[in-house]
Amino acid sequence: MRSNAIKQGPTRSPARAMLRATGLDDAAIARPFVAVVHTWSDVSPCNINLRDLAQHVRRGIDAAGGTPIEFNTIAVTDGIAMGSDGMRASLPSRETIADSIELAVGGHCLDAMVLLVGCDKTIPAAAMAAARLDIPTVILYGGTILPGHCPTTDGEAPKPLTVQDVFEAVGAHAAGRIDDAGLHAIESHACPGAGACGGQFTANTMAMVLTFLGLSPLGANDIPATDPAKADAGYACGELAMALLRDGGPTPRTLLTTRALRNAARAVSATAGSTNAVLHLLAIAHEAGVAFDLEEFEAASASTPVIADLKPGGRYTAAEMHAQGGTALVARELQAAGLIEDIPTVAGRSFFAQADAAQTPPAQDVVRPVSDPIKPRGGYSILYGDLAPEGCIVKLAGHGIERFEGRARVFDSEEAAFAAVQARAIVAGDVVVIRFEGPAGGPGMREMLAVTAALVGQGLSNDVALVTDGRFSGATHGFMVGHVAPEAARGGPIAKLRDGDRVRIDVASRRIDVAADLSQRTPARMAPRVRCGALAKFARDVGSASRGAVTSPGPLDAHDDDARRIASSLLDAATDAAIPA
Repeated sequence: MRSNAIKQGPTRSPARAMLRATGLDDAAIARPFVAVVHTWSDVSPCNINLRDLAQHVRRGIDAAGGTPIEFNTIAVTDGIAMGSDGMRASLPSRETIADSIELAVGGHCLDAMVLLVGCDKTIPAAAMAAARLDIPTVILYGGTILPGHCPTTDGEAPKPLTVQDVFEAVGAHAAGRIDDAGLHAIESHACPGAGACGGQFTANTMAMVLTFLGLSPLGANDIPATDPAKADAGYACGELAMALLRDGGPTPRTLLTTRALRNAARAVSATAGSTNAVLHLLAIAHEAGVAFDLEEFEAASASTPVIADLKPGGRYTAAEMHAQGGTALVARELQAAGLIEDIPTVAGRSFFAQADAAQTPPAQDVVRPVSDPIKPRGGYSILYGDLAPEGCIVKLAGHGIERFEGRARVFDSEEAAFAAVQARAIVAGDVVVIRFEGPAGGPGMREMLAVTAALVGQGLSNDVALVTDGRFSGATHGFMVGHVAPEAARGGPIAKLRDGDRVRIDVASRRIDVAADLSQRTPARMAPRVRCGALAKFARDVGSASRGAVTSPGPLDAHDDDARRIASSLLDAATDAAIPA
């Protein structure tokens, strides 16, 4: 056992003395030490159930002959931080969470771990830490929130609500389409209890990703946070971690293969999931030492249609999909179409074996066959061009637009853009450009949900495009281009854009270009927003969004160096090929 390094032999007597002070006896000290790591916090519903869920995991570990060692780490909740300076902390928190799990588990030489996660950054962080440590690991998502329901006065049945509806109600309120009472009613009923945001937003997308990577048992992450069955899932995961340790089951780096990553990318495409999954899967691949780049996501999206009718573009929440059969429905359809490959999993059975054994209702209407999709291709595409020589992501779900051209309205912060939207200064045909919000420039690569939701609330979602070196929430829909790289703060071409420039976005040709000779312009500059502390350190160390916005060295540093050289050559070529003014 790894833990023997801290507990075995006469020289470890001081360590054992301290362990005894925590309540462990000789028998408990002799057993394997299994970490139970959770991101519990009472600041939001996303993680508020994890401390209780941890107790069920502990029982499972204990029953299987292990000694649970529990600790928690941080969480920054995007839905609360969104639109504020606090949102700068969200993406950096992914690195801090991964670092803290690595340091605490590695520092105590623990033998295995169960990681309990809730909201957006906690989920990829857990997978990143698992890849670094490479010990027997099971990851369990705390679960989705149930949909809220706002009472109606017209006799119609209340419609399901998520936090997405609240953000969009802000835009509707600014446009005068609803009054103060209407906004308050939506706010008061959208989030009924524990659980992460209810559509196929980032949390539920990444929870599904964990399943398709084989790091979570199929079906366990689907169970809503308040469902009594979640406790049983926690207990089973505790037992499963011990089985992996006892039987020499697959460790994370064994599971995190190119095949598994491709499966996950196709699941994101099939469910029109959050574009943040691209950023996070690149980071997970980086930590696992697997070569995986942006073009993998283009291939996944081009070959995998949207088959799940999920919010934000569709009808159903994650809890409603669970009631109709859950992730197994998606897995079976992709398997039947030959779009995913079988892989090993932490459950001890292959992914296909789990999908075949899953119990699902005989009839459902949330997931359609690949032969009869909701949309013929996935919910995003990877573009390159004058403004994004390293690449960017265009979100396609929820609209049928594949080409947009308009005049640039350039803003150097999210706040400035939001103020313009709220003032009704953005009109149909505009391309709203928000720059200096990338990983380094933000710092922290904030999500632009406040802006995009306000545009939707004003009825402009199909008439305005938005381009940013920041990110989008999984709840975003409309014609949105994010993750523009290189970012403005690192001298990317987006820093040379000016108000009134004609920007052309063409999904068919996979281009984002501007009718201006950018080579003749000096890029705009902005003083660092943060000069000390964790955010300044993140800004100094973070890499390009096109490679996951990671801060730690990975096993493929030579690959990263090659990628940087390629990106540099692409930047030079794109500058030379700028379309005429």
